[in-house]
Amino acid sequence: METIDLFTPRVKDEQLHPYFKKLITIDAYEDVLSTIQNWAIGLSGRKKETDKFIKEFQISFNSSFWELYLNKVFQSLNFKIDYSKETPDFNLIHSSGRIINVEAVTSNNQLSNNKDYYTKKAYQETVNTKNEANSRDAILKLLGKIKDKKDLFIGKDNKKFPYSKLEHVKNKPFVLAIAPFDNHLSYTQNNTLINQVLYGILPPTMDQINNTSSKKITHIINNNGKKIDLGIFTNDSYKEVSAIIFSTTGTFGKAISQSKMSNSTIRSTRYRIEDLNSYIANFGVDKLGFREIKLSKTHTVMTTRIPMDNFVFGSDVHFCDSSEHYETILDGLHIYYNPYAEIPLDDDLFNAYEITQNYFNKSTREMIPIHNDNSLVSRQVFTEYEEED
Repeated sequence: METIDLFTPRVKDEQLHPYFKKLITIDAYEDVLSTIQNWAIGLSGRKKETDKFIKEFQISFNSSFWELYLNKVFQSLNFKIDYSKETPDFNLIHSSGRIINVEAVTSNNQLSNNKDYYTKKAYQETVNTKNEANSRDAILKLLGKIKDKKDLFIGKDNKKFPYSKLEHVKNKPFVLAIAPFDNHLSYTQNNTLINQVLYGILPPTMDQINNTSSKKITHIINNNGKKIDLGIFTNDSYKEVSAIIFSTTGTFGKAISQSKMSNSTIRSTRYRIEDLNSYIANFGVDKLGFREIKLSKTHTVMTTRIPMDNFVFGSDVHFCDSSEHYETILDGLHIYYNPYAEIPLDDDLFNAYEITQNYFNKSTREMIPIHNDNSLVSRQVFTEYEEED
């Protein structure tokens, strides 16, 4: 399949996004360019949209980057993509003949096109102000974007040509693929905020570790003091949406990690679940708890292992040089199924080891996440090419 030329500038220099300018001006990113360019294979089939897409990538970056990443994901899952269907964003054809339509969307920061937003100073300010209000705003942005796409589907306010009326969309699962780019710490959400948006589930605290029931949240208060309902997949209010694909790792860092770019350090966290008896037989009881393991001069792992019932749960937090880091294109992906969907999504369609499957049981009112051992939770990349203050 043909690809498209993403990196020859098509707009004035002052319009170029800071990330895009960094990519085309710093020689060390040459392999990253090749990786991203590879993700674009097939998109030349969007004949009416190609020029618009390239310009949006060069000007806005994040939303187009997410589409490029998804394009590679769907190809890796062996879907055939009908690029002649330009809305919604992806018309996927499974080997079984089943068809799924996917619309891509990102939650963004209003300063994301400002060069100053990408300085070390701006990043540190984000770190210093991380608080409950930031989480609330991130939740509201996720919810707002999902609502916008639902409205596009149903044709709210008499919008012409709603997705639901398109022949290739009728009676087919409609899936939203959403990623947060709303601040420098979006990757730290892992899946805690989207869990609240979709299933009304709060993250567990340490005193809940042996409690199978989760703490619920029904709403949050927006800036105007209005109650905004959460748990939109716990009733039929979003019955038009079959499922949601979500990731906080389908970012610029994914391209860096895939390209094995030199002079970069990667921090990644992976979920671990192992059989208790097998773990003790292999490692011994004294390896439970917290440990620091030095794998090499440039690779340290902080491990946590907590026994519960017949399993050992925990995490591995890796700090290493990019040459020692490995992750697949699918690592870090989640899919959330809507149990109230009018057209459900079959759960074998996105069934890959790296993808976390998330369900909601209507009878018990509990979320059922299925994380395989070594699932990627979060990842952050540090390079020596960050902007100075």
